[in-house]
Amino acid sequence: MDDFVRDKLTEWGLREWIEKFKEEGFTKESFFSLEDQNEEIEKLIPKIGPRCIFKRRLKLLMIYKEQNTANPDTADASAQVIPSTSGRSNEVGKRKSDLQGESNQQQPPTKKRRPGSYSEKKTLTKVKDIMRRVLQRIPPEKNNLNDFLRRKIHDLETEEREVVGVFGKTGAGKSSLINAIIGLKNFLPSGSVSACTSVLIKVEANMQNQKGEAIVEFITKEEWRDELWFSKNFGLENGEDDTEHRDIVEKLSALYGEDWKEKSPDDLMDGKYFKKIPEFLQSNEELRKKILTADEDEELFEKLIRYTRSNPDDAVAQGTRRWYWPLVKCVTIKVPDADLLKHVTLVDLPGNGDSNKSRDNMWKTVVGSCSTIWIVTDINRAASDKEAWDILKDACSYMGNGGQCNEIHFICTKSDGHSDAKDTSEAGIRDFILKRNQQAKDKVMKEFNQLKEVKKHFSEESFKVFTVSSVEFLNQKYLNQEETEIPKLQEFLQELNDCHKETLNYVSGAHGILSLIQGASRRGRAEKKKAVCTILETKMKDELQKVRKQMEETYEDFEKCLNDGVEESEKSCERFINFVLNPKSKSGSGFHKTLKYLVEHNGIYNAKTTKSKKKRKQNLNMELSSFLTQSIDEIFKETFPNEVNCGPFKGKLNSFSLGTKEMKMEPEYEDVKLQLEFLNAEEDKMKKKLIKVIRERKKRIYSSLMTTVEESMQKCYDDAKVISGTNSLNNMRETIRKHVQDSKNIMFKNAKKVMLNQLRDLMKDMLEDLTETMQESIDLSLKTDGDSIPDVTVELGMVKNHHEELKGSAEEDQ
Repeated sequence: MDDFVRDKLTEWGLREWIEKFKEEGFTKESFFSLEDQNEEIEKLIPKIGPRCIFKRRLKLLMIYKEQNTANPDTADASAQVIPSTSGRSNEVGKRKSDLQGESNQQQPPTKKRRPGSYSEKKTLTKVKDIMRRVLQRIPPEKNNLNDFLRRKIHDLETEEREVVGVFGKTGAGKSSLINAIIGLKNFLPSGSVSACTSVLIKVEANMQNQKGEAIVEFITKEEWRDELWFSKNFGLENGEDDTEHRDIVEKLSALYGEDWKEKSPDDLMDGKYFKKIPEFLQSNEELRKKILTADEDEELFEKLIRYTRSNPDDAVAQGTRRWYWPLVKCVTIKVPDADLLKHVTLVDLPGNGDSNKSRDNMWKTVVGSCSTIWIVTDINRAASDKEAWDILKDACSYMGNGGQCNEIHFICTKSDGHSDAKDTSEAGIRDFILKRNQQAKDKVMKEFNQLKEVKKHFSEESFKVFTVSSVEFLNQKYLNQEETEIPKLQEFLQELNDCHKETLNYVSGAHGILSLIQGASRRGRAEKKKAVCTILETKMKDELQKVRKQMEETYEDFEKCLNDGVEESEKSCERFINFVLNPKSKSGSGFHKTLKYLVEHNGIYNAKTTKSKKKRKQNLNMELSSFLTQSIDEIFKETFPNEVNCGPFKGKLNSFSLGTKEMKMEPEYEDVKLQLEFLNAEEDKMKKKLIKVIRERKKRIYSSLMTTVEESMQKCYDDAKVISGTNSLNNMRETIRKHVQDSKNIMFKNAKKVMLNQLRDLMKDMLEDLTETMQESIDLSLKTDGDSIPDVTVELGMVKNHHEELKGSAEEDQ
């Protein structure tokens, strides 16, 4: 087997199949001959998931190969579509650099386009114009059909945005990475997305104008008053050597200077401290946002610095008298000319949640909404970076079963380092870099495979490692752009930002609606319609029963697993609570503050260890509910997978079908073909909608175990809060211990009951929605004639042509 085959399989995340290809003696020539050889591919890659990836990648590679053969002038742009590490000459990179000139703006690579996709934006615009005109022609009279059509046309407009969460400490190279990916060399200054530990920073495209813009969102004044009260009354008890003491001093000094030392929390809420940020004092959430704009990027970030930085050391920052980052929950930076971020938001995330409830809830919400997570770290310590791996371990449940993440990208930055290279020629340095980068990937993957708890949520196929260099991507001294692997991340964002999918979904829906209108305008055929109605309603009952049966089996599986979890929780909770309340590593006086903080924050304790600045989050509620969550992790992942190509309830919802796609192809149903066309489109749309609803509700179902335990524990936290005076530490301990002992036989059973009730409600709602929506569609398409429905023959013909063109290019891309 030659290097080409090995490199391609590695690049496509299919390294485990290399030995099989090697055994079969594959060369580059025989590798290309696999196109359309489905049986041979199945023998080589028996697993369906990896096999689908291989077939899609091979098809893209073949298209790229054919295009470069037919048109050599497009070779450089197309090469970036499928980056290769197979050793293209460094001269390629230099030649491309010369062609690009000295422009500061590096354009993202031209993605491999499907046939006709250059005109997809125009297609979408044309079809939207057609549907606006059709909407105007629907009779104003109110009846079921007219109202239904108006609603369906309005529902065509959807806004989908993918969220990519970015973890990584200051100095990891996040700003440079994002600049290189979005094609703007110096837009984000170094450190601009590595803010203080608590602020979330979002980066997305500015679709309104060509200026940079930042939206600052503040916490509420009530939340800040509570933080002040706790900081002044409890947070400073342990003296200057305590890490939390230093954090509080840093935060209060940033906002108040020296004033905080002698003033009460009420005095520190005086409006004079917030004159330049009146938005902070607003009660309305939308009014509690400050918008910063500037003609120049540099000016924007000079304004922004006081809302994001906690330890500025540059000259500009030192001139700032008051810092507002302690009051900031989130900052959204809007980037002009960032096409890759049109439907994608990059979010820089702190490593874990926050003691401030508002920031903590936002952190959980954002992490749970991420379809992809990027963990960014320096390549020199990637595999041994404890902080990076701790982030993954701490957040995996929020991203996996409790979220919607289907891919984790471990991004090793600064991969151009070569100080240890023995051969210092350009070729020698290039070989050294590529070899070291592959070794780093292997080490990272090995480390990932040892994380048993993480792998309950994420498979090896969903974990990918990239070794990137922003410097080499821009300069190409030793590596060409493909070898920096930044084009791979650009291609990934382009796929998330897929204009083709947006266009196809809209046009498919429009085609279905126009088919219904045209079918409804044709009178007669009552007997045929009645017969088809009977067939479809019988089919729907059968299909619903299949879904219902799977749901009932799922419920029984959940109940069995939770019974085991309840039993284990009841046996282990007292032992665990004693471990928490009597730690060997802390003395009585030191632990008093720890426990006081814990009860004040309802079981959640955030602290920094004395030996490092890394935050450690302790959540008593999560630990108490851990046996319950562990008991259902596996079945939960099977029932509600995050993988794009898998469906909930073991795919039974995806496979639900009235058979209209097949029926409309049969001559005997020619008279109702338009109605069947509509029902087929409506079925697809309904299933997509339900899957989105399930995705959101399953997050609440998963978190219900911890939430219920937290609610059960609330009374002992409230009781412990008011304990003071002599022997208060032991009294707080006893209050918590006794509460757990007295409630353990109720608390965990109740958590189980709440989860099962939510699961039952979800299943009931899904079946009802599916039944009612499809029945309404059947009734209005086959049991109703449109007395004054407009003729849309011309419009239907135009949209049908667009639809067939888009479907054809989508099928070619599979």
